[in-house]
Amino acid sequence: MEEQRAVDALGAVALIGFSALLAFNQVVIKVTSGGFDPVFQAGLRSLGATFVILLWMRLRGLRWDSPPGVMMWGIISGTLFAYEFICLFIAIDLTTVARSSIMFYTMPVWLSLAAHFVLPGERLTPTRLAGLVLGMAGVVWALLDRSDGQGSLLGDLIALAGSLGWAAVALLVRLTPLARVQAETQMLYQLIPSSVILLAVAPLFGGMMRDPEPIHLAGLTFQIVCVASLGFLSWFYLMKVYRAGGVASFAFLSPVFAVIFGWLILGEQTGVQIWGALALVAAGIFLINRR
Repeated sequence: MEEQRAVDALGAVALIGFSALLAFNQVVIKVTSGGFDPVFQAGLRSLGATFVILLWMRLRGLRWDSPPGVMMWGIISGTLFAYEFICLFIAIDLTTVARSSIMFYTMPVWLSLAAHFVLPGERLTPTRLAGLVLGMAGVVWALLDRSDGQGSLLGDLIALAGSLGWAAVALLVRLTPLARVQAETQMLYQLIPSSVILLAVAPLFGGMMRDPEPIHLAGLTFQIVCVASLGFLSWFYLMKVYRAGGVASFAFLSPVFAVIFGWLILGEQTGVQIWGALALVAAGIFLINRR
């Protein structure tokens, strides 16, 4: 197996682009919610992405790689994945993209805290502990600040709950036999159960359709093809080529881009308090990913 290398200029451009893609996707989810109920939208996204990944595997001649004992963990992973995206899509519908992104992208903060206790070699160093404190301070600041008049405290809290689900999925992949399977199989284990769960529970959250128009269908297609399938496959490729620490160090860019896109595209108000909370969270994520 080829040794992973430090992030070079090409890798940096790709990782910045991926961070921007994830951030822009938050805006797309917000816009698409005008045509589809958030949970139903998330279910359609998982279902569509499942078919894209299966087509990708067929074209590349890849087989479903699932060693014994993996399926149970895959189903658990998919269930947590469904929970994560129920929270994220509802949060974006209730609050601003800026606020939901700041909350949701605190995932590395909670992951590092859990990893300190359960993952060998992932102890909290003074630098990472400082990052943890900064990230938590940013969350508290954002939650206490209601000056923009656009955000919903409930939406903010739901986004925070989603970040905990995301951290649980990441931890599960690290701690269980899922770590041994190829990226495409890991994605299918998340997409297939989540599509079933999300589409099954969608009626419990209200009408599944709102007022779908071509822009909403385009937004859903973008999520399926560019983000939930090919986007994450590209990220897995980057993880194989470059050192994990180098890849992870770009994670702080996604909430930064999301706040900027929310302001530029959706006209969200972003006062000094939001930028301050964002700065604390971004700095925390950056420090947490330093060794």
